[in-house]
This record gives sequence, C-alpha cells and structure tokens, in this order.
Amino acid sequence: MSTKPTTTDLEWTDLDRRAVDTVRVLAMDAVQKVGNGHPGTAMSLAPAAYVLFQKLLRHDPADAQWTGRDRFVLSAGHSSLTLYIQLYLAGYGLELDDLESFRTWGSKTPGHPEYGHTVGVETTTGPLGQGVANAVGMAMASRYERGLYDPDAAPGTSPFDHTIWAVAGDGCLQEGVSGEASSLAGHQKLGNLVLLWDDNHISIEGDTETAVSEDTLKRYEAYGWHVQRVEQQENGDLDPVGLYNALKAAQAETERPSFIAARSIIAWPAPHAQNTGAAHGAALGEDEVAATKKVLGFDPEKTFDVSDEVLAHTREALDRGREVRGEWEKSFAAWRTANPERAATFDRIRAGELPEGWESHLPAFETGKSVATRAASGKVLEALGGVIPELWGGSADLAGSNNTTFDKTSSFLPADNPLPGADPYGRTVHYGIREHAMGSTMNGISLHGNTRIYGGTFLVFSDYMRAPVRLAALMQVPVTYVWTHDSIGLGEDGPTHQPVEHLAVLRAIPGLNIVRPADANETAIAWREILKRHAKRSPHGLALTRQGVPTYEANEDAAKGGYVLFDAEGQDGQKTAPQVVLIATGSEVQLAVEAREQLQAAGVPARVVSMPSVEWFDEQDQGYRDSVLPPSVKARVAVEAGIGLTWHRFVGEAGRIVSLEHFGASADGKVLFREFGFTAEAVASAARESLEASAR
Repeated sequence: MSTKPTTTDLEWTDLDRRAVDTVRVLAMDAVQKVGNGHPGTAMSLAPAAYVLFQKLLRHDPADAQWTGRDRFVLSAGHSSLTLYIQLYLAGYGLELDDLESFRTWGSKTPGHPEYGHTVGVETTTGPLGQGVANAVGMAMASRYERGLYDPDAAPGTSPFDHTIWAVAGDGCLQEGVSGEASSLAGHQKLGNLVLLWDDNHISIEGDTETAVSEDTLKRYEAYGWHVQRVEQQENGDLDPVGLYNALKAAQAETERPSFIAARSIIAWPAPHAQNTGAAHGAALGEDEVAATKKVLGFDPEKTFDVSDEVLAHTREALDRGREVRGEWEKSFAAWRTANPERAATFDRIRAGELPEGWESHLPAFETGKSVATRAASGKVLEALGGVIPELWGGSADLAGSNNTTFDKTSSFLPADNPLPGADPYGRTVHYGIREHAMGSTMNGISLHGNTRIYGGTFLVFSDYMRAPVRLAALMQVPVTYVWTHDSIGLGEDGPTHQPVEHLAVLRAIPGLNIVRPADANETAIAWREILKRHAKRSPHGLALTRQGVPTYEANEDAAKGGYVLFDAEGQDGQKTAPQVVLIATGSEVQLAVEAREQLQAAGVPARVVSMPSVEWFDEQDQGYRDSVLPPSVKARVAVEAGIGLTWHRFVGEAGRIVSLEHFGASADGKVLFREFGFTAEAVASAARESLEASAR
C-alpha cells in the first residue's frame, strides 16, 4: 500500500476552493428544502467529486454519450447530490431549479441517480454495491471493445482507451456483491478501473464499528488491486492535492485495478452534525445549515447561493470537453482510415444493427428428435459466435451445464493467465461462482455500449441475481440471462436446485421478458427474436430444460410469445373450433400435446397453445391474441411445472391450472413429473373439469 505522492501538477486556486464549498452549501440547501435526503456524504465528498469532474475526468458535458469518454459511477447512490451538483457545475444541462426540485415529482434530480432520466448519469445506483459491480462490468466491456476495434494498439494510444472511475461508500463495500465483483476485477487485472472509497466510518446506525472490523485495504490487496490511502488535512477535510495525486497514480497503473481509501468526515464542516449518523440520511436543520454557511464564509440568509464567478469557472469544463474531444476525434479519424473494416464493424454495432445474413446461420432442428433446450441454445450460440463478434458471455462456473461456451479456444482472461486460450480480448467469460456479480457486471457491460452480453446459471440461482435483474429491467438494458435446469425435471439434485416459484417471480418484474421455449426450434426462434429486440432495450431471461424434449416443426409465430401449435380437429380430421384450449410452456408442452390426442380421441376438439413468452404475447394486438385464445372458449387449461400464479388471468373462472404449489424432491425427473401429477392424463382430466365448469 502506498500513501499520497508528495509532488503534484494540480492547479488549485481560491476559486476552486470556493467552488467546492459551494457544492457543500448546495447539498445542504437541497436536502433542507425538500426535508429529506442524504446531505452528509455529498458535503464530505465535495473535494473528490470536484477534482474528478473538473481536473481528471475525460468528458464532454455537451455530449454525454461521446464514445471516447471516461465513465463515472457513483455507487453510493444515496449521495446523488454528489453527482447532480457536478453535472450542474460542469454544464450537463442541470440548472439551479433542478437542484431546488431535488427528490420531488417530475424533477430531473430523483432521490437516487437514474440512468436514462438525468443526462450524465451512467447507471442507476441506490442498492449499495451495485455501482461497484457495474463499474467492473464497464471496465470489462472497455477491454473487450478495444479487442474488437483496436487490439494491436500500444497501451494508452487507442481511441478506445479510457478510464472507469467509481466512488463507493462504507455500505457499498459491506454488501457482498462488491466483494464478488472486486475479486473478479482483481483476477481480470482491469487496469482501466479506479475505485475511490469514501472511508467516513458512518452508516445509518452510526459508527461502522458496529458492524465492520476488517482491514479493507488489505482485503483489496489480497484481491490483487493497487492500493493507496489519502490522508486528511489537519482540519479534517479531504485533501484535494492528495486526492489528485492518488487518482493520477491510479490512472497510470494499467496492470491492476486501483483502490483508493480517502478518510473523510461526514458532513464536514458542520459544527454539530459532522461525524454523526444523523448527517447520513436527514436534513441538518435550519440552525445547523446556517452555522455551517458561516464557517464556509457564505451568507446564512441566502439559499442556493452560486456566484457568477464560480459558475463561469466550473463551466469551463465545456471548453475543456470540446478541446479533449477534438483531439480524440483526430485520433479516431486516423484509426478509421487505418482500419476501414473494423470501422465498418464499429459503425454497424454502434447503430445497433446485426451482420447481413446472420439469420441464415441459425440452426434448424429435426422434427421428432428429443433435444434439451439448453443444448439447442448452445448450438445457436456456437452457430452465431463466428458471425456476431460483439456477442460475448459465459456463465457462473456452469458453462458445461448451461451450454454457454461458443468459443472453447478463447477465454476472457489476462494474457499471463496460465490457462490455455487466455486472451484479454477473449469471447468466453468465466464469472466464477459469483452469480450476483455476474448479473451486476452484465448491467455495466451493457451500459458501456457497443457489445452484446449474456450470462448463464441455473434458474434457481436467479435468486442470487434478483437485484441486478430488477435494475436491468428498471434501466431497460438489453442483457440476456441463460437460465437452465428450469423445473423439477432436472431431477436428482433435489428441491434446493429445482425452481418452483421462480418463473412467476421473474415474470412479476416489470420490463423483464421471460422466454421458456417448448423445444429446440422454439429456442432458435427465441434467440433470434432476442437479438433482433436489442434496440428495444429490455432484458430477457431464457428458461431452458436440462432434459430432452420432443422437437416440433418450427413456427415463426413463436416470436409473438404465444401461438397455436396444434389446432383442434373434428372427427373428419379437418380443423374445427376448439372446445378446450390447452396452454403450456417449456417441457410441459409435450404433455399438452399428448393430452390433446387423448381428448381428440374421445371426441373433444382441443387446441394446444405454446406460450414461450407471456410478455411477448401481451405485446400483440387484441385481434391476434383473440385468434390464439378465443374469448368464446371458456374451457381452458394451463400447465407449467411451477406455481400457477401466472396463469389465472389466461384461464378464467372456468379454467384449470396444472401446477406445482410446493417444493420438489430428489429423484429422476420423469418420476417427479409422474408423482407430482404432470402427466398427459392429468392435463386431460383438468380439461374435462374445465369443460364441465364452463357449461354451468
């Protein structure tokens, strides 16, 4: 571990100091006006945020989506004012009115930063630790992007070289996801990542001695990070010179990610509120705000007081941004000239387009053959791997089970990793047994842009990923989850590994599309549709079988989420109106097909509807949905090997649901299906019950 360097090239003037103190005043006033919020961290972090945005960050406030920009992630999202005030001062479009409307209806400054809502916010943070993992994902994406477009350039010379800066608090580092992600970052030697820890020793319950006693810096050293500590000034404030030097040293360290501990005093320099738990999450009070303004040399009678001189000084970030972007544009133009094919690939990917003719590479599967949908998914990835270079991913140590490896000769690993195929620009990501970090880094990868990411694990372990999956849906980022072993059909591993409630729970997340294909051909169509939907910006979860299932003839309507797989027939074998509709997903579609045969033989015309995605089906117009599920047919059965929560609205009052309302057991999957009532006979029986109920 090193401490701050003793030399610096930082220009630090009285105007810079006044700007930092202005940040503190604005943070106090914004929270005081709305009556709630988190002022203390924004006050103590003011020098660090200012140094980053005004002295170090490569950015252009006039274009927050500039490809060559650095990324800034505020993992400690409760301190959203730390970010908002810097965006205001630098000229991203926020103004004083926006700070004055902090945490109120319709404002650009919600309680926690929201991606897509406020210009300059790179990711939605709030759940602590997620931002740390997002930043790790951005650093991974940056490296992969460089491999796509400029792999041979010397370090620091490519227009695709940039730094990922992140700020975390004590709470972020207590959450397990940050540990998972930091371990992964150290293993990957992400030298483009800098994490600043606001070491203020305070959380909601007071001093962090209540919960934490480890040596965090040694922990990060053990992860393989470059570690520094920046000491306070004698008055207790953060030292801008020390911060600048440490951040510059971290940026210069390209072989390891960098961790900087900055000991701060929360709510500094509030006379009575500093270093208290109350300052973390509550307004300081009018008297304390006034007293603090006096300490800082501001008029206590004024609120949201920003001098013209300070604002003119900080808005020079626009001029610096224009200049640094201009220099980057020159290097980018030179790269384009020297690399016309890669430039064409960049333009295509940047536009969200797929390679011409890519769909012709999708496999078609033989009708009647038994194929596990996880195996079919693997075949799709193998077929597309060489065609869509921006597509990459892996699994949480389950590649062989998830079938997520489409390039067995290429692993996304540092060049000095001893494993065969280690390549810093490799296609296959080994997340390790870190499902939570996998989900969160995938969000960061997607947010970084210019690639397409997927990640796999067992469906039951989506529990470990729920926070980042929810955030992916909230942010509308197009990540793809490959969740296999999707039911009790996985068999002998037993109830700890058998998902029961998971499909319903995941479908309950707004904006998340769950796709549970019935067979191999539906799986190929599902992958095709997911890839085509990338520009719609929503996450998708594939739920895939371990066991083999029959392969049916491909039907393009599978991309509509629900369709007629087999229609009702009369005694003459001709299509006729159904008396009952059987709705099924995944491995249970075969049960509906067999039940239909039994019903048809008994003179009951039955239609089988395969519904791989409820969400896609809901998108279709009413006419199409009614053509699949005729409103006049009240006799309906839904069958899915999980809880039946999803299906009540589809079957109606007279309908029946063949579901699993309890946990599984350890036995062969076929035995479990039989013992728990997932048979064609049970589905046919439910259909007869529904017919009777609908006739009353």
